[in-house]
Amino acid sequence: MAKLTFAIPTLLGVEGLTADELRRMNMEDVRVENGRVFCQGDIKDIPRLNLRLRTGERVLILMGTFRATTFEELFEGTRKLAWERFIPDRGAFPVKGFSLNSALHSVPACQSIVKKAVATRLGKVYHRETLPETGALYQIQFSIMKDVASLMIDTSGPGLYKRGYRAVGVAAPLRETLAAAMVMVSGYRGRDPFCDPFCGSGTIAIEAALIAKNRAPGLNRTFSAQKWDWLPSSAWVDAAGEAMDLEFDGNYDIWGGDIDPEAIRIARSNAVKADVENLVRFEVADARSFSRTEPYGYIVSNPPYGERLMEKREAEDLYREFGRTVQGLPTGWKFNILSSHTEFERTFGRTADKKRKLYNGMLKCDLFQYGGKKGKKG
Repeated sequence: MAKLTFAIPTLLGVEGLTADELRRMNMEDVRVENGRVFCQGDIKDIPRLNLRLRTGERVLILMGTFRATTFEELFEGTRKLAWERFIPDRGAFPVKGFSLNSALHSVPACQSIVKKAVATRLGKVYHRETLPETGALYQIQFSIMKDVASLMIDTSGPGLYKRGYRAVGVAAPLRETLAAAMVMVSGYRGRDPFCDPFCGSGTIAIEAALIAKNRAPGLNRTFSAQKWDWLPSSAWVDAAGEAMDLEFDGNYDIWGGDIDPEAIRIARSNAVKADVENLVRFEVADARSFSRTEPYGYIVSNPPYGERLMEKREAEDLYREFGRTVQGLPTGWKFNILSSHTEFERTFGRTADKKRKLYNGMLKCDLFQYGGKKGKKG
C-alpha cells in the first residue's frame, strides 16, 4: 500500500509537542497547523501512532483536500476520492465534521452530501444499489475551513485521551492528553521528585509515571482500526511489542496529594488501571501545607480556577496560601501551574518566568512556569 498521510488533531497550544513526538517516532514530512499536525507513514504506523502518542487527540487517515464553496463541489470532490482503498463493501461509514469561516456552513447538509458522495462511489465499485454497512466502523470526518474541505477516516474510535484508566473521575477532570502535555513542557524525565499537590483523580501524576517509565499510553485500550480486515492483527502485536521494548525500569518519586479523601481513593484506583500503582503515591494532603526537603524537584498541577469548583475569591486565597508555602521549598524546585484565572500571578505572589497558552476543553488557560536553579535533568 502506498504512503498514507495522517492528520493528528491536538488541543490548541499542544501542536509542537505532538510534532516532536512524531519526529521521535521517525514519521516523515511532519508539519504543523493550528489544532492539528500532519505526517506520512505506512499502515504499520496506524497501531504505532495510536498506541504511543501522548498529546494527539486521535489518528486520522487524510483521504484528500480540495476547495468547496458549493454542495456540488463538495459532492464531486468527495466522490473522486478512493474510499474503496479502505472501506470494504460491508463497512459502516457514518459521517461527522465541522465548518468554520466557509460558504458551506450547514454541518448537517455537509454531512448528508459527503455521505451520499461516498455511497455513490462505493456503490459503483462494489456493484451495489444499497450498501449494507453491517461490518466494521470506518468513521468519516470532514473539516471545512476557509472553503477548503479535508476528508478523513478515523482509526482511533474514542479519543486518544481515553487511555482506559479513568473509568471514574472527580469534578472538572483534566484531559489526559493535556496532563501529558503539561508534564512534557515541564521538562520532567523521571529523575527528580515529581509532585501534584492538587491531584484530584490523579491524571497528572499518572501521566508523569507513564512518561517516566516511557510506557505507551494506549496499551490498555482498543481502537477502531483493530477491526479492519486489511490491517493485520500482527501489526498491532508488533507495535505493542515495540512499545514495551522501549520501556524503562526504575524507581521514581512521584506523588499526588488532595484534600478530598474520595479523590485520593479514585486516584489510587486509576493508578492500578494504568499499571503504575507501584510508581506513584497518592495521599490525602492539604496543598497549603505542602513541603519537601529534596534540593530539586517538579511541581505540575491544575488547581481550582474559581470558575467551576470554587468561588473566585476562594481560589485567590488558595493561590496566595499555596504561593507562600512553595516559597519555602529549596531553590531547585520548578513549578508549572495551569490556571485560567487572570490574577493568578498576583495572588500567587510571583511573576512567571514563562507562560504558555493552553486550552482545558474550551477554557483558555495559561501554564505558568517557574524555573528553579539548574540541577539534575528530570
